[in-house]
Amino acid sequence: MAITVRPAKREELERVNELRKMVNDVHVNGRPDIFRAEFCDELKEHIYEKFDSQDSDVFAAVTNGMICGFAVVDYVHKPQSLYSNARSYYNVVEFGVDEKYRRQGVATKLIEFMKADAAEKGFDRIELDMWEFNEGARLFYESAGFTTYRRYMELDLK
Repeated sequence: MAITVRPAKREELERVNELRKMVNDVHVNGRPDIFRAEFCDELKEHIYEKFDSQDSDVFAAVTNGMICGFAVVDYVHKPQSLYSNARSYYNVVEFGVDEKYRRQGVATKLIEFMKADAAEKGFDRIELDMWEFNEGARLFYESAGFTTYRRYMELDLK
């Protein structure tokens, strides 16, 4: 299966939203106490804001004319603070592959594309966050070379 990764086109964002809903459903199933089940209009419109932003991009993985995966990235530039040095990084905000195309190299192609794009833009690191319940995502990201450098923890008082 030949997979091409490229910037998404505006007219493809409706399909990207279908994939975003699949990802949202995974999160709702994993943590219904946190994630809203409805994929509301504001959430649908958010992809257009990211598409139009100078500090973000939307990428599409395509095979046989079908978008089978996507990534949304932000270009982050944080100034020095009382606690940390100034830093810039390429942040993966959203990432997903259509369930029908998983384990066929789509996610790997997206990561390879983003690594090259980040380097071309002068970034020396890619960051992302993921939810602990999503073991499949964690295993994939680790196999792609990502490592954990920070952990959020919670204490449920219910």
